[in-house]
Amino acid sequence: MSSDFETYEQDFGTITAELTNKIGRIPKLSGEEKTQLVLNVDKQLEEVRELLEQMDLEVREIPVQSRAMYNSRLKSYKQEMEKLEKDFKRSRIAYSDEVRNELLGDDAGSSENQLIKLREERAHLLDNTEKLERSSRRLEAGYQIAVETEQVGQEILSNLHTDREKIQRARERLRETDANLGKSSRILTGMLRRVIQNRVLIFILGAIILLTILLAIYFNMRSH
Repeated sequence: MSSDFETYEQDFGTITAELTNKIGRIPKLSGEEKTQLVLNVDKQLEEVRELLEQMDLEVREIPVQSRAMYNSRLKSYKQEMEKLEKDFKRSRIAYSDEVRNELLGDDAGSSENQLIKLREERAHLLDNTEKLERSSRRLEAGYQIAVETEQVGQEILSNLHTDREKIQRARERLRETDANLGKSSRILTGMLRRVIQNRVLIFILGAIILLTILLAIYFNMRSH
C-alpha cells in the first residue's frame, strides 16, 4: 500500500510543479491564449484532486500504527492544493501591467477606477468562495474523523467479538473439566466403597476363622 502512496506522491509533485509554472504565466496572457491556459490548468487541478482522493483511500488501508505519518504528509499536500487553487483564482482576474495597457489602450486613465472596482468585487467574491471552501473542508475533516472513529469502533467490536469467543471456549473447557472431575469423583467413590467392603469381608472372615480355631481348641481340650 505505501508503494502506491509514494507513486501518487511522485505524480502529485510533477503535476503541481507544472501547475505552479502555468498559473504564474496566466496574468501575462490575454484573449484566447489565456482562456486555453486557464482551461488546461483547471483540468490539471481536477487531476490533482483525484490524486488526493486516491492517496486518501490508500492511507485508510495502511495499518493504524503507521497511518499517522501518511496522514501528516497527505495533510501537507492538501494545503499545497488549497494554495494552488487560491493562486489560480487570483491569476484568472489578474493582469500584468503590459497586458492591462494593451487591453485598455488609450482609455487606460479613465478606466483605471472601473478596473480597480472590478478587482475589488472579484476579490470580495473570492473571499466568499474561500469561506465556503473552508466550511466545506471543515465538513470534510469532520466526515473523515467520523470515518476513522467508525473504523476504530469496528476494530474494538472485532476485538470484543474475538475475546468473547475466547471466553466461550474457556467456559466450554471448564465444563469439560468439571464433567471429567465429576466422573473421576464417581470412580474414586466406587473404588473407596469396594475397598471398605473388602475390608469388612476380611474382618468377618478373620473373625470366623478365629472363632473356629477357638472352638477347635476348646473341644480338643474337653475331649482330653
